[in-house]
Amino acid sequence: MKLEHIGIAVKNIENSNSLFERLLGKAHYKIEEVLSEGVKTSFFQCGDSKVELLEAQSENSAIAKFIAKKGEGIHHIAFEVDDIHKEMDRLRAEGFHVLNEQPKKGADNKLVCFIHPKTSNGVLVELCQTIRTDNE
Repeated sequence: MKLEHIGIAVKNIENSNSLFERLLGKAHYKIEEVLSEGVKTSFFQCGDSKVELLEAQSENSAIAKFIAKKGEGIHHIAFEVDDIHKEMDRLRAEGFHVLNEQPKKGADNKLVCFIHPKTSNGVLVELCQTIRTDNE
């Protein structure tokens, strides 16, 4: 398991891209919409990890609700795992509340699931696994 990315909720992805480009000294490498989550994402590579900016695309999305309640800021921490199903089972057995019955397609070619922050010291934790093609 390794730190894959830190997700940051933002009101305006274009303004935040400009800010993070200046902060990190490099441009984002990808913008992607995740329709199932109602968000637009932008990714910055930072060494072996990434920063993911998340902008709500609807008032009902989790990001819109997060910003309305807490303002812009760190939304989640994501860890890359080799076998997301195995990790979900392991975490359930350890007493964590896994928010997803099954992993779902996320941004940046990942399968994802989330751990409820009430069972992880107030931190929303995302597990992610790279979707491999038959050629890999």
